[in-house]
Amino acid sequence: MYTIFTLRCLPDLRIAPDITHIRKLAVSADYPRDLIGYGSNPPHPRWPGDARIALSFVLNYEEGGERNILHGDRESEAFLSEMVAAQPLQGQRNMSMESLYEYGSRAGVWRILKLFKQFDIPLTIFAVAMAAQRHPDVIRAMVADGHEICSHGYRWIDYQNMDEAQEREHMRQAIQILTEISGERPLGWYTGRTGANTRRLVME
Repeated sequence: MYTIFTLRCLPDLRIAPDITHIRKLAVSADYPRDLIGYGSNPPHPRWPGDARIALSFVLNYEEGGERNILHGDRESEAFLSEMVAAQPLQGQRNMSMESLYEYGSRAGVWRILKLFKQFDIPLTIFAVAMAAQRHPDVIRAMVADGHEICSHGYRWIDYQNMDEAQEREHMRQAIQILTEISGERPLGWYTGRTGANTRRLVME
């Protein structure tokens, strides 16, 4: 027996302490770094019904937003794929890698959505905005099924060396695109490969 709760259906739920002071902190290039956290006194989340554990199911939707020379990139995608030890191909398409991504958007995502609908379990969708642009119908289907659309950035790329102005523009585009497609401004954010400015820009 289990009960499904979401933050949408529990708007007054307070599962974390006040983080106002955290928002004022920038990512430092030097010490002090927070290596202590809450130490031996972590806050109690106080889940509904005195539940001892909370499960969050997340589906990443990145297909069509990954590195690809068709997207103006210099190399193919290689990060976090089923192709172990894959290396980016400079100036070339990696057709095997593209096939993995294309299966996800053509078939895999629909199988996952069908399964979670069958058991009436909500998902958080980490949606890359460029991927959403290329397949808006799947995003609308996610929304129709009651899933939450969380921004996964404009592209599924490494933001480590991107300049601040361009990264800020990517964030603006991501919010605009996902809002237009889903009909609701995304409240969450997850950048997969962050840079030194990412955290501060998200807080803006």
